[in-house]
Amino acid sequence: MIADAVAVARGIKRLFARNDIWCLSEMPLRNNRRADLMGIDPKGRIVIVEIKVSRADLLGDGKWPDYLDHCDRFYWGLPPELDRAVLEGEDYRPDCCGVIVADGYDAEIVRPAPSHPLAAARRKVEVERLCRTSLRRQVVGADEHCAPWGAGAGT
Repeated sequence: MIADAVAVARGIKRLFARNDIWCLSEMPLRNNRRADLMGIDPKGRIVIVEIKVSRADLLGDGKWPDYLDHCDRFYWGLPPELDRAVLEGEDYRPDCCGVIVADGYDAEIVRPAPSHPLAAARRKVEVERLCRTSLRRQVVGADEHCAPWGAGAGT
């Protein structure tokens, strides 16, 4: 199942890259949640994708609304074979959540995510956190001796 999540993430990253949306995997949020994918589009808007690869995982996730305060647009990312009918129910708030279907090669937005703009100050904080996390990962990837340093140790 982990390989399935990796494949879905890869397909979504390719879709996003073609649309000039750049994202990080496993982005820690300030509310102690971790977004599967968090990115920034060309206009500086924040996108979060929560990836689900099994029906049990999808039905058992009660924490997903916690992500909505950290993004302008929220998507569910699913493999093609997963039944997505449950996402039409009011518990999954289709009025504020988009759906992306993806495999390891590509992805398609099957329901666009409506924009729910963050306050400018909140967006600034989230963009800065995303940038700093990305830069830290790049530096630590090039020199693992830097890993223990900085307030973001462990991200």
